[in-house]
Amino acid sequence: MSPRIALVAAEPSGDQLGASLMRALRARFSGVIFEGVGGEQMEAEGLASRIPMERLSVMGLVEVIAHLPELLRERKRLFEHWRDNPPDLFIGVDAPDFNLGLARRLKAHGIPTVQYVAPTVWAWRQGRVKGLRASVDLVLSIFPFEEDFLREHQVPAIYVGHPLAQRIALDPPRDQARAALGIAPDAPVLAILPGSRRAELQSLAEPFLRTARWCAERVPGLQCVTPLVNDTAVRMFEQTRVSVDS
Repeated sequence: MSPRIALVAAEPSGDQLGASLMRALRARFSGVIFEGVGGEQMEAEGLASRIPMERLSVMGLVEVIAHLPELLRERKRLFEHWRDNPPDLFIGVDAPDFNLGLARRLKAHGIPTVQYVAPTVWAWRQGRVKGLRASVDLVLSIFPFEEDFLREHQVPAIYVGHPLAQRIALDPPRDQARAALGIAPDAPVLAILPGSRRAELQSLAEPFLRTARWCAERVPGLQCVTPLVNDTAVRMFEQTRVSVDS
């Protein structure tokens, strides 16, 4: 029987990480079935998404509080589904505030649980390591020092590396990058980084663009570049640009 793996990612960065993990798992396990919550990249890798990822992608204290009842309802529905239809494995992709509570309940029902991307318990709220230990059977860490820290606190962990380390050169060829983007070698460049979540773009795109326009009026030949995570983010950003220019 093909293994069935449940995954939950709550934001575009997690969607990217989850997609790379799914590719690696498929290379090891023939016919693996994926279901859960993810975005465009995870769905492209074969994830049967039970709810739109955007429902979980919130930021900041105020927004989280406003969406808390919905988040708790969605987590309860996922738990009940997997309690009644147990997967062979549950993997929470980052988003520890959502995933660890879900993992803890699933683990209590005998479902193996994994957290991909360790919460930054080594930097702050170290008391959370107890909750992490109670919630997951294994942590897949993306930074090498996390493995030793977690094991010292009796949390099984293994360092798997960060997938972006294989895709982004440590010393990228600057001239080639500028040529690919159509930017002159000597032009000043401003990177605009409004984030990947829908709420981040809604909150930050306009003030960032206003600031970029202010800079462009004062720096001759300034070129602005903005990396965006998917087509939805591109559309939102372009619509914001029209409103600012008007």
